[in-house]
Order: sequence, then C-alpha cells, then structure tokens
Amino acid sequence: QVQFVESGGGLVQPGGSLRLSCAASGFTLGYYNIGWFRQAPGGEREGVSCITRDGSTDYADSVKGRFTISRDDAMKTVYLQMNSLKPEDTAVYYCARKWRSCSPTLDEYDYWGQGTQVTVSS
Repeated sequence: QVQFVESGGGLVQPGGSLRLSCAASGFTLGYYNIGWFRQAPGGEREGVSCITRDGSTDYADSVKGRFTISRDDAMKTVYLQMNSLKPEDTAVYYCARKWRSCSPTLDEYDYWGQGTQVTVSS
C-alpha cells in the first residue's frame, strides 16, 4: 500500500540545521509531485515546499533561502534540508503526494505520512 515515512526531526538550536527524509513505498515515486507541510502547536497545517516530477521546486516565503527540497527517485526518498532554523520553524513536518502540479492546497494531496517533530529552541 502507499506509505510515507518521515524521519530526521529532532531538537536543534536556533541557527542550526536538520535534514528531513520522506521515504516512499507502494507506488512509483517518480510519477508524483511531493510536498512538505508543517503544523505548529495550535496552528493549521501549511505548505512549506514542493518538488515536481521533473524537479521544479517551490517554497513558502517564510523558508525561501533557508530550506532546500530535493528528490532521489531511485532511492524513493524526498529530502528537506533546513538551514538557519528559527524557533518559528518548530512544528510537525509531513510529506504528501500529488498527481498534478504542486499546490499549497492540502485537499489536493492524497496520501500523507505520520510526520516528524522539529523543535528549534535554545
């Protein structure tokens, strides 16, 4: 069955870095666009970044210049490199798949992972 497993989260100090991984199984990753989303405590889930099947990328304004999304279809994994982390980046991070173009609309993504916690604090 279709499954995503996120990993790489943890506790990091402001200014630090983390690399999140989204391991996909049960389908051909190369056919799909993959998005990263996050949900802070008490907040709504929001789009962070997305990568299309052909490698085009998009980022939320709040993370532009600090986060980089990439994919390795052979390894069936999508990555989110997060640098210069800020306390406001604290959230549970999720990956999800979408058939057509990237979009920040959550309902357009059909399968989601369980998330990985990122905490940025000194």
